[in-house]
Amino acid sequence: MRLSDRGALTIILLMAAGTFVDIPISRGAVPVSINVGGALVPLGVAIWLTVTAEDGADRLRAILAPLVTGGVIWGLSKVLNPEEQFMTVPPMIIFGLAAGIIAALAGRSRRAAFVGGVGGIVVADIIHWIELLSSGIPGSVSFGGAGTFDATVIAGILAVGLVELVGEAREHVVKQGVNESEGGPRQDSREGTREGKGDREDDTE
Repeated sequence: MRLSDRGALTIILLMAAGTFVDIPISRGAVPVSINVGGALVPLGVAIWLTVTAEDGADRLRAILAPLVTGGVIWGLSKVLNPEEQFMTVPPMIIFGLAAGIIAALAGRSRRAAFVGGVGGIVVADIIHWIELLSSGIPGSVSFGGAGTFDATVIAGILAVGLVELVGEAREHVVKQGVNESEGGPRQDSREGTREGKGDREDDTE
């Protein structure tokens, strides 16, 4: 993820400022709106990361990860009761955490994980939108309606954090294994040298 500190700060400021801006998309049977800070800016970053991916495999993972994550999150919404009054933890937090974990597993890289986390929530909302339209059930869809604290943002940040954590842990294990493999033979050779010296001293005596 090639993003400078200034670029990251700009994105954070745009997300914070955009939290208070909702753009209506449709006013039909199912009203649809999108929050600038909670969905539009993160989604724009996700698209930019996908387009600028130099590795073809990473770009493919960035495309597939949102589809996998979105499908699983939509399935979870059918199993769990999405009404806040029936849940101890707000559903936004649950779906954000779930999407972050799934995206990290599906994406494997920081780029694909972020795209999978952000895009997964958006895909789940799109499926929900289609479901409302096809069934005629009254309702509304708000992409990123909670602003910077929406599940979309939570999923993206958590996915990147998990991939980074796993990467650091894996690197630590590899380094530790290399150090042990390098230190083992040297220590054995030193011990062998000491034993050899002891044998020669015994022979001299």
